[in-house]
Amino acid sequence: MTSAPAVIRTIAEIRAALRAYRAEAGATASVGFVPTMGFLHDGHASLIGRSARENGLTVLSIFVNPLQFGPNEDFERYPRDEARDLDVAARAGANIVFMPSVAEMYPTPAATQITVSGVTERLCGASRPGHFDGVGIVVTKLLNVVQPDRAYFGLKDAQQVAVVERMVADLNQPVEIVPCPIVREADGLAMSSRNVYLSADERREALAISRTLAQVPAWIGSGMSAAQLTAAVREGISASPLADIDYVEVLTYPGLQPPASDAALAGSRERIIVAAAVRFGRTRLIDNILISFPEAHI
Repeated sequence: MTSAPAVIRTIAEIRAALRAYRAEAGATASVGFVPTMGFLHDGHASLIGRSARENGLTVLSIFVNPLQFGPNEDFERYPRDEARDLDVAARAGANIVFMPSVAEMYPTPAATQITVSGVTERLCGASRPGHFDGVGIVVTKLLNVVQPDRAYFGLKDAQQVAVVERMVADLNQPVEIVPCPIVREADGLAMSSRNVYLSADERREALAISRTLAQVPAWIGSGMSAAQLTAAVREGISASPLADIDYVEVLTYPGLQPPASDAALAGSRERIIVAAAVRFGRTRLIDNILISFPEAHI
């Protein structure tokens, strides 16, 4: 039988709870943190479960951050289900669920911006201006509130992981960022809270993304360059008549810079990400594959 996590809605209360835990646990205290926007699925549960295995206390935050949504994006219609989220959190092993209101997190409009240059200009940063500024401020605030030893992020949004890792390093924030693998449905679709928006036809056609990305290792092995691989992935996804491609990019990771477009990627000494964002109807999905080469570790 799973025990229900404590639900805390104010910064003062969660700070008090964490002080009490650290005072009681002493030198053995370790806090893991999983920041989310809720509407939890098995991908989130995998992050919570890993934190629970690796830490004495696991804090899950659920906060739909308005600052990372553009004016024409889905903040108001972003799916929310508190009871369902608390059930997933309990079963996955969260000890505390921090669920602040917008007023609690932003009692006055934020006058401070956190911009991580270099890794935010491409991919979602190019198509969603200001998005990662919103991520930067909310992640910094949450890390300051919780002060975890480790924070767990899913690699489905690999750019977000790269942004957070760089921000934490630049600001000397005392936390280990733990990137975790993408969790997929049985048919390959990357798990996402936004999958609920897909119609039956869109859900079926969305498999074009993961199906195409699965071919990337073989394409790289055949000697494709970055330009050739980009074209092949675009062609594969475009085979779906419902796919409206936002971007397909081949970049180094975590630096997110273009590799030499005319050189065979199989000889690369850097880790490579092939990332895509594709709309099916009103729903924008992201997915990626990370490729590490043996030479990168010599």
